[in-house]
Amino acid sequence: MAGWPLLTIVTFLPLVGVFFIALMRSEDAVTQRNIRVVAMVTTVFTFLVSLLILKQFDLSNPGFQLVEKTSWLGGLFSYHMGVDGISVLFVILTTFIMPFCILASQSVDKRLREYMIAFLVLETLMIGVFTALDLMLFYVFFEAGLIPMFIIIGVWGGPRRVYASFKFFLYTLLGSVLMLVAMLAMYGEAGTSDITVLLSHPFPAAMQTWLWVAFFASFAVKMPMWPVHTWLPDAHVEAPTAGSVILAGILLKMGGYGFLRFSVPMFPIASEMFAPFVFTLSVVAIIYTSLVALVQEDIKKLIAYSSVAHMGYVTMGIFSMNVQGIEGSIFQMVSHGFVSSALFLCVGVVYDRMHTREIAAYGGLVNRMPWYAVAFLIFTMANVGLPGTSGFVGEFLTLLGAFRANTWVAFFATSGVILSAAYALWLYRKVVFGALEKPSLKGILDLSLRERLILYPLLAVTIFYGVYPTPILSATAASVESLVTKYQAAITSLHHVALLAN
Repeated sequence: MAGWPLLTIVTFLPLVGVFFIALMRSEDAVTQRNIRVVAMVTTVFTFLVSLLILKQFDLSNPGFQLVEKTSWLGGLFSYHMGVDGISVLFVILTTFIMPFCILASQSVDKRLREYMIAFLVLETLMIGVFTALDLMLFYVFFEAGLIPMFIIIGVWGGPRRVYASFKFFLYTLLGSVLMLVAMLAMYGEAGTSDITVLLSHPFPAAMQTWLWVAFFASFAVKMPMWPVHTWLPDAHVEAPTAGSVILAGILLKMGGYGFLRFSVPMFPIASEMFAPFVFTLSVVAIIYTSLVALVQEDIKKLIAYSSVAHMGYVTMGIFSMNVQGIEGSIFQMVSHGFVSSALFLCVGVVYDRMHTREIAAYGGLVNRMPWYAVAFLIFTMANVGLPGTSGFVGEFLTLLGAFRANTWVAFFATSGVILSAAYALWLYRKVVFGALEKPSLKGILDLSLRERLILYPLLAVTIFYGVYPTPILSATAASVESLVTKYQAAITSLHHVALLAN
């Protein structure tokens, strides 16, 4: 399929499914089944196309590949798509997670057509974020993704869904307004919105400072970093299971991807200046949100705070500005996409049976749900960072990168490993172990075939990449090496100029 516009196909293929679902007007059981089938087939085919992209991808090439470009409005901006070793992984992650979201939506029967349309549109917008190589195109995809997620939480969420959806929307939108202003300034300075050109454009040092701050305002909220993280627990608690999976598995990664695509390579001087600030926020996030997770009574809220702590490792690794730290942050984001998605799916399994997420409502599930207990245990261990799971590789590399950059940052961040073990094992003990005393749990059933089809593939990739991380590290190696080399060259040049001036 060489010569085919694979990036355009993988980005917009979900909209084909939207078209067919929109034609189904009936609300009967047969139509609902057909809607689910169309959504599932669409997401599976999208994943298969993404594998074709990976097959054609040259791991030794650090630049952008499979590039597609068409100028619009007299060259004012362009439809410009491409992937490198960093973005291609997030495209694969997005298309891999989506079929599980469709499978996990079995309990949704209200406005099913609109629900599936929202998810398929969201998939297109998320893939677009990782493939766009034009500032305006990136911004459209980045911001438009808020709309279907806002609808998913606001319509199919829990009792406080309206509050949670508006909080999510306003937090992320306000941060992104500053990013839009920064993008317009970059266009005025460089005369182009082409990201590939902007990556090598020498922005003035003073301009880099405020541009970095403007982009940081958007990406910090999206991750989210402490202290702008408060929207995430509310959004997770109120979102339907598949919505939580997308939030944790994909949407949070857009912030980290933004730092890697814009902040570090385009504004290296500002990145070096603000690195201690990011280290501080990262360490606070790791320790503080882990402590907050220890006192949660809602399973989803505990996992949500855990996600904030794990994103602290990501930002710490990125701003270590070395190969180990950045490769570790990318691996951590991919691994977290598997593990956190699986943990929210595990919560969805028991919620569908008991309709409560309160930790106190459970206990002794191992007596009735042994297969569920095994799956939940492995994902819990991966969340803790147990060697042999994918969670270990990312955390270890980010800590190694941080140690090379600042030993005190690595020292304090390592305490998060202990705290994560504390809250994760406490949750597992309360939910799974103990005597089966509550009468409501005595008839609870173990994993169904559908639930095994959801959880077992995630189990497989979590263990596979924990034992053999080479495929992910190989995919990112050339692009990360190029990123670090260019960053260090820019900083060395700056220091040389400063020495000459003195």
